[in-house]
Amino acid sequence: MKIGIVGGTGDIGEGMARRLSSRYDVVLGSREAEKAHTTSECTIGLLKQRGLKSSCTGVSNQEAVDAAGVIILAVPFLHLESTLSGLSGFEGKIVVSPVNPMEKKDFFIPVPPPEGSAALLVKKLLPGARVVTAFNTIAANRWKDLDAEIDVAVPVCSDDPDAKSVVMGIVNGTSKMKAYDAGPLAVSSMVESLTPLFINVARYNKMRDVGIKFV
Repeated sequence: MKIGIVGGTGDIGEGMARRLSSRYDVVLGSREAEKAHTTSECTIGLLKQRGLKSSCTGVSNQEAVDAAGVIILAVPFLHLESTLSGLSGFEGKIVVSPVNPMEKKDFFIPVPPPEGSAALLVKKLLPGARVVTAFNTIAANRWKDLDAEIDVAVPVCSDDPDAKSVVMGIVNGTSKMKAYDAGPLAVSSMVESLTPLFINVARYNKMRDVGIKFV
């Protein structure tokens, strides 16, 4: 399976590449292909030091979309629409949105778009894509810290059962994450609102990288 990461040179995208490229062929995209190439080489070198093989190729965002069957949108909500407007070829592909629309004031609050959630906006912008909400609550630090397992629950939403099953398989095969079916894409607003909540909990309780488990 080839997994493309749009925005793969940001902290979350780079962390995802570190975790996923030992199990999957990762095509790491960026607006600057050279930057993506450098990040992919660093990822391969880092995993090699740990005795792990890494399949990670750095390309442009468009090349990542073209090459992969599963595409992760590792971009901030602020740049989501402008990034997608410059890309094509998503039809029939699984598009994973870990995007959380939120705003920082004295504390963090969810600020969903008129569509209701980032995932529903993605569905509107990419009508032929098989959109799945997942990985929304995993902080960049957790993705990048290979010395620590990511032992958290990951809610997954989609209107496409087969796409949802594929993404849940990726979740369950990554570190110690556990995927949970959270329902249709309409539920994604609830999932996206968890991240600003977790940041506030971490801030006010002097914690770091707060996550959830279902028991």
